[in-house]
Amino acid sequence: MQYERNGNGDNPALAQLRGKLSDGLARNRINKTELARRSGLGRTTVSEAFQVGGPVPSAHTVEALARAFKLPVGELLALQRDVDGGWGGKRPVPGRPIGLWEPHALEVHPAGPNSIVPGRDAPGARVLPGYVERGHDLLLAEAVRDAAAGRSRMVVLVSGSSTGKTRACWEAVQPLADMGWRLWHPFDPTRAEAALDDLHRVAPKTVVWLNEAQHYLGDREAGERIAAVLHGLLTTPERGPVLVLGTLWPEYAARYAAMPSPERKDPHSRVRELLSGRTLTVPEAFDAQALATAAALAREGDRLLADALTRADADGRVTQDLAGAPELLNRYERATPAARAVLEAAMDARRLGVGLYLPQAFLIDAAADYLTETDYDQLTEDWAEQAFAELAELVHGKQAPLRNTTPRPRRRPPMPSPPADIPPPATAGPMFRLADYLEQHGRTARRPLCPPASFWHAALTHLTHPDALNNLAQAAQARHRLQWAHHLRHRAADHGSGDALFRLALLREEAGDREGAEHLARRAADHGDSDALDRLALMRERAGDWEGAEHLYRQAADHGSTNALSCLATMREEAGDWEGAEHLYRQAADLRTDDPLETFNFGRTFATRWPDGLDPDGTPTRPWQCSTCHSPLDRYLAPHGEDVW
Repeated sequence: MQYERNGNGDNPALAQLRGKLSDGLARNRINKTELARRSGLGRTTVSEAFQVGGPVPSAHTVEALARAFKLPVGELLALQRDVDGGWGGKRPVPGRPIGLWEPHALEVHPAGPNSIVPGRDAPGARVLPGYVERGHDLLLAEAVRDAAAGRSRMVVLVSGSSTGKTRACWEAVQPLADMGWRLWHPFDPTRAEAALDDLHRVAPKTVVWLNEAQHYLGDREAGERIAAVLHGLLTTPERGPVLVLGTLWPEYAARYAAMPSPERKDPHSRVRELLSGRTLTVPEAFDAQALATAAALAREGDRLLADALTRADADGRVTQDLAGAPELLNRYERATPAARAVLEAAMDARRLGVGLYLPQAFLIDAAADYLTETDYDQLTEDWAEQAFAELAELVHGKQAPLRNTTPRPRRRPPMPSPPADIPPPATAGPMFRLADYLEQHGRTARRPLCPPASFWHAALTHLTHPDALNNLAQAAQARHRLQWAHHLRHRAADHGSGDALFRLALLREEAGDREGAEHLARRAADHGDSDALDRLALMRERAGDWEGAEHLYRQAADHGSTNALSCLATMREEAGDWEGAEHLYRQAADLRTDDPLETFNFGRTFATRWPDGLDPDGTPTRPWQCSTCHSPLDRYLAPHGEDVW
């Protein structure tokens, strides 16, 4: 589209500029001599600015006159640029065909850690995950159909950071690409200035892209003017059809919609009128149907969605995870040495079995040996405060690499009081949680690495949860850090870990200290550890205390130990109590119906009770045999099928 000269010898933009200047002269009720004095311009310059067919006034002249008249400087300068801005009065309309745009250039967040196809670095090579349509997409598509049919529309999507608003707009305008529509993204030199400069030149069949609309509508003066121009664009039939798409965070939408008190000036009256009836809420998380659709796309090969669902399937914050992952990785790789050391200590803690919530004191002490000698020597007194502040800064999706958090209290039925000799866990102070994506990255990238000594020392000093300590003890054992493993296991035992007590009992037994082993096993059994009960019963059995062994096996069986049931059945057989043995074997089989072979490998089968192959009532039994030991198996396993033997 080009400007053409009108009958007065000026093109439309110049005629509009001279008309605004003349209106300003009339409203101020001054003559051109007074105007020259106010503006600081020469009388000839002022006269030529109003002269039809005269030279185009310079930008300096237009700005000086606009300020003298108290007119919007940006708007008049935009008209001046249309006339004399290097386009010879033929400046093209804003925007370009939709098909020439790349989604990331319109601020669609890159998704996942690898958003560039390997071997290519062209903008169009960026990868987007499959798109999951939700309820708001249907309403957005309706607005697009209206625009395509010739009716101008405006829709502003409202939701938090990285919830899929911009991507939804991008997917919605794709049908317009084949209809010859253009898309304009006001951006340079600032969003508001670009909009003020060129909104009056928007041509029909244009999508006006107002992503992060607070940058256009938030300023009290510029926002109100932009809202007024948009209102005119949408309500002037000869300028349409156009489609205005925007996005807003909820806090901005609420601010613009709020009514001011009667005694205060209304700062957003035009913006409020513009947005009324034109906003659409986007859910923060995927619902069950959207998660199912995403899972189907993942099964079909969408690796970005599959990766995100491993972390976000529980809470449905899939888009936030996709948007935040690349920036979280960038923050880790570009972190200061101190912040990176804290992150790596947190990654190692999570991959080795420490819980979600990491004490700040533990992370500070653990970080020391992750630093090089040079970096450690350069630490300032407030290095920890600075590192945690750095790691708390949010990225897309309101995620932070490491955030301060309060563990959610667990609501459980009342439990028996813990033994008196087990001290309650100490208060850990501030707790922090590692971003899920960085936790997953750490499990892969740091898998072959062993944490340094400061990590194990910090765990011994600051961690109190028995499961965490026991997990770290096993990790240290696997990495041949035997002294650390020994001390961690003792600390876990001191804090009530039955598993740690049981493992210590095994070590005492291997060392020949049967009395010490039994004492530790009994402590573990007091905490309900069925393995410890089994082991303790075996110790009693080896010592010839059959009555004590049977009592302990029964305790273990009450805790669900099928091994204890099998051992009891064996003891009943040896005592000649066939009915009691059969009853116990049946119990074991009921508990292990998923693997009957494993059940009957626990002890001898009672099928030998009837060597002639007949039940007491004369019913024939089938001689089932174990494929491993070839011992006969009783007929009660027949329902599991012959193919398992």
